[in-house]
Amino acid sequence: MQQDLYVLIDIGGTAIKSGVATIDGTLLERNEMPTEAKPTEAQLEAAKQSGTEIDSCKFGGPGIVSKVKKITAAALEKYGAQIKGVSISTAGMVDPDQGKLVYALPDAIPDYTGVNFKEIVTGEFSLPCEVENDVNCAALGEMWLGAGRGCHSVFCMTIGTSIGGAMICNGKLISGASNSAGEIAYMRVPGGMLHSLASTTYLVKYYAQLRGESVDQVNGIRIFNEAESGDEVAIKAIDELIEHLTDGITNVVSVQNPQAVILGGGIMAREDYLRPRIEAALKEKLREIVFRATRIEFAKLRNDAGMLGGFYHFKQRRGLM
Repeated sequence: MQQDLYVLIDIGGTAIKSGVATIDGTLLERNEMPTEAKPTEAQLEAAKQSGTEIDSCKFGGPGIVSKVKKITAAALEKYGAQIKGVSISTAGMVDPDQGKLVYALPDAIPDYTGVNFKEIVTGEFSLPCEVENDVNCAALGEMWLGAGRGCHSVFCMTIGTSIGGAMICNGKLISGASNSAGEIAYMRVPGGMLHSLASTTYLVKYYAQLRGESVDQVNGIRIFNEAESGDEVAIKAIDELIEHLTDGITNVVSVQNPQAVILGGGIMAREDYLRPRIEAALKEKLREIVFRATRIEFAKLRNDAGMLGGFYHFKQRRGLM
């Protein structure tokens, strides 16, 4: 008897990851293609030189829709009737009931707001489809098969260009009245907003300022390499970020009291360096009974988190748990 299979798609600003999985989340294949949210400078220059116009349907929202259709069609061609549904994790604010992008930054992905994947996929392929925000999906994935396995109450923070967040209670996402619960980038902490003080962007800018260098010469890898070698400027920059980040974690824990706070994003791969410093700061800021009950975890699923979390969301909404 052939097993049921599902198409998993994770749409980011840079790349679209996809795969085909069994009901238990085992990925039979993984694929990746560029999102092409906007034409590159080279493409624009080439079009200018040749006197042709850029085909706008290849980029932004229309281009992403085309890619989702191609991914789904390819899976159906390969696996046929075994394919039973499509789960989509995507950047942007999502209304999961409608399966629709209610807002996407035009500067990030033009012409994406308003795209309704549920209608598109179901209408063209007669397959059920569920859609959720990518940070929310990453949190669900980590709770299901990653760092939060065994927990029913989790807060996931993604530290990168900005800061993303997602709240899970009793194994389910808390979306909020405007589908923006957990968006901690806008949280107020001493000194300003968390986005402005605890992102990788802030770390790079602050370090460059301390060094008197251009931000173009700096990245997170360099900062952490120098800190691990004992460089005082790099250590100071990271300690400053940790101070603001743990203010944000303290606020989250005070409101939700989750079993685990899961930290993801590029710099969080430096767990050996960060864990003892983050835990030491939180021990000072949280009441002892709360600190002892709160696990600080580092994301484990990496590039698969969005796909697997999107599929977990699909299973919840479709009664497949």
